[in-house]
Amino acid sequence: MAARLQLVARTGHPNFLDLPWEQPLASWKSERLVEVERGIHRHVVRFVEYSGAIYALKELPPELARREYRLLRSLAADEMPVVEAVGVVTERPNDREAVLITRHLDYSLPFRTLFARGGVPNLRVRLLDAGAELLVRLHLGGFYWGDCSLSNTLFRRDAGALAAYLVDAETGELHPSLSDGQRRLDLTIAEDNVHGELLDLEAELDRPGELAPEETAAELAARYETLWDELTREQAFGSENRYVIDERLRRLNELGFDVEEVELVAGEDGYRLRLNPRVVEPGHHRRRLHALTGLNAQENQARRLLNDLAGFRARLEQDEGRTVPETVGVHRWLADVFEPAMAAIPGELWGKRQAAEVFHELLEHRWFRSQQAGEDIGLVSAVKTYVEDVLQHAPDERAVLAPETDDEDEDEDEDG
Repeated sequence: MAARLQLVARTGHPNFLDLPWEQPLASWKSERLVEVERGIHRHVVRFVEYSGAIYALKELPPELARREYRLLRSLAADEMPVVEAVGVVTERPNDREAVLITRHLDYSLPFRTLFARGGVPNLRVRLLDAGAELLVRLHLGGFYWGDCSLSNTLFRRDAGALAAYLVDAETGELHPSLSDGQRRLDLTIAEDNVHGELLDLEAELDRPGELAPEETAAELAARYETLWDELTREQAFGSENRYVIDERLRRLNELGFDVEEVELVAGEDGYRLRLNPRVVEPGHHRRRLHALTGLNAQENQARRLLNDLAGFRARLEQDEGRTVPETVGVHRWLADVFEPAMAAIPGELWGKRQAAEVFHELLEHRWFRSQQAGEDIGLVSAVKTYVEDVLQHAPDERAVLAPETDDEDEDEDEDG
């Protein structure tokens, strides 16, 4: 085979050499192909499976494939919420287009599937929050998307909320920073795309007027502006009100952002606090949870786990009548709470939710059942009823496979 395969230089991925690279992607018949729920693509996209891991293959011109590969890697290096770029295949036989390979994001869903399935309370609001935060995070990092849309985004559950991830970066540009004009153009494109996508989805689901496309798109822009202003605005205060600095930083932490440095400018009327967008970093709770426990989670999941950890440590100190060091509290929480709860989940149900989301739902379930019983039902009892009443009835989300069809030709037409 005369194809050249270019991969990220790290272990953990296959070499993909057993795939029929000499054929057009739309006509592949490989046994590794799987059908996965996906958004709308302008290029042919197919999915393959290796040992339980699913990879997306997108066929596009070589220069675009290489460029998107580099962009995704750069964004990932900056800890942006994007899919993982695994490789790019060029110089295929018969002058075929190149293929970009990305790792499918486990436990993620396209927005159409979220609306069609239901099951996410206040879905419209949560979608708006996730979309606005994603665009703000990318803009803070100097990334101009150029085609921000719901179809180019995947969503994961995040402790009752949603976390959004960029999937398609082929129209993007990475700069040291963005001008206000670039940001506003990107936001206008996002607003137009979301409006059109929701109109299409209403027609597809036969639910006219339910999604309020025009109002929803406008609200996305408004939420973006509110969050951007909170993260970057200049703030004046007098010399006697220096507590304003701590209040501002604490509020940003509550939103899930850290600030590396602040700039204070003295004037006749006091001080002005400035925050450079490049030093505002998302993931405050996620980083803290990982530093303490080694656990990986979305931002809201991390906040929920940290709250439970803090509550456990406080109860431990009350029971033992002494101050418990943080490292000891973390060790005890992992050994006595988190790990036993996770071990009690049957292995066949782990395709339903991420571990951190399972723990969040378990805490919610325990609180609800305890309210009903008028007393704390305990973790063991909560796990049992949570598995029986909730988790085993939830749909699988690790990799959402598309419904099977007997008409192979119809599948090929849709993929092409």
